[in-house]
Parts: sequence; C-alpha cells; structure tokens
Amino acid sequence: MPQRILVVDDEPAIVELVSYNLRREGFEVLTAATGPEALEKAIAEKPDLVVLDLMLPGMDGFAVCRELRKRSQVPVLILTARGDEVDRVVGFELGADDYVVKPFSPRELIARVKAILRRTAPAEASGSRRVFGDLTIDYETYEVTVGGRRVDLTPTEFQILRVLTSRPGRVFSRDELLDRVRGEEFFGDVRTVDVHVRHLRAKIGDDPQNPRYIETVRGVGYRFKGGQGR
Repeated sequence: MPQRILVVDDEPAIVELVSYNLRREGFEVLTAATGPEALEKAIAEKPDLVVLDLMLPGMDGFAVCRELRKRSQVPVLILTARGDEVDRVVGFELGADDYVVKPFSPRELIARVKAILRRTAPAEASGSRRVFGDLTIDYETYEVTVGGRRVDLTPTEFQILRVLTSRPGRVFSRDELLDRVRGEEFFGDVRTVDVHVRHLRAKIGDDPQNPRYIETVRGVGYRFKGGQGR
C-alpha cells in the first residue's frame, strides 16, 4: 500500500505542485483547502503525514496542529510563507516535526517528507523493549510508558529519546541530535532541539532541575542518565 500524504493549502497552485511531485514519488495524496476540512480528513483518513500550510481559512495551521496533537501523533510538516523564528518555534511547540519556507524547491520538500517518514517508520527488529526505572520504551511499537501510564510523544520527541537512550551516559550535542533526528542534509536552528527536549521532559515527568533521565550538559547538549536499562 502506498503511503498517504494529506496536503493542506488554500492556494490551488501550491496544492497542484506539491501533489504532483508527491504522486511522482509513489505517494497517495489527499487534499484540503481549509483548517476544518484538514482536521476532519486527518482524523477520518489517517494519513501517514500531513503537509500543513499555516495561513488557512476557517482555522489557521497552528490551530489545526494543536487539535491534531490532541487526537493523533501523525507527523506534521509545516509550510510557511514566513521564515520568522517565532513561527518556527511556535510550530515546534505545538508538535510539528519539520517546516519548509515558501517559496520552496519541490526536491527539498520531497526529501524532507521522505526523511520524516523514514524516522517515523516502525522498527523491523524484534525484542526492542527496554526499561529504565519506571520508564519503558518499545522501539518497535513506538510506545512509551511511565509508571505504567502511556505517554504520547510526537515522532520527533520519540526519536530524540531513542537517540539519547541508545548510548546512556554519552553526551549528544544539539547539532548531533538535530542531524540524527532530521537528517544531515538539512540545516536548522539547533535551539528547536531545546523545545522538543522541554516537551519530552514534561511528558515523562522529568524535572530539568533534578533530572532522573535527561540531563543538560551546559554549553554542549544532553545525555541520558537513567542507567543502561534492561
């Protein structure tokens, strides 16, 4: 079955451009032109990824992303006509996984779509469940629980946790985490890593002032201090 991408934009030319290039790569494409329609289709059709414009009638992209995150962990790639840092940070705060600034290269957009889908694909290896204290991570099913309570992480948050727990005690710089999570071919603001880590800590109940799991190494990055796991 081809992977399904929901393309959300109120500009027909953008929808046509994005849809054409996605279909050429073998993806199935759904489209929506308004915020409410996007939310309805995302919930009903369960796409593998949403390409989401910010400036939408009825409900802007920020609101759509916020509502989506209440109901789904589908990856979200934001399209924005503005390259403002505030827009990018707000998008990441709401759970977006990546962004592309208009005007964009179709090749870049496709590359980013494929990169998100690669890193959110279920792992093929079995026996990939590890326990760190009351934190349990299943790398195959992408399920995380804390004290038996399921925690819903965005794909980017999960990948950061996966990288950190792959080498407990090892310090990962912000640049390295960004490369591991978003791909070495992309350039981005490393401060967005801090946004994702802050959300991740809040969801797993980790106090940054007295961390059990994710420790900040000042001036460098982060490391996982929850032991080797079992």
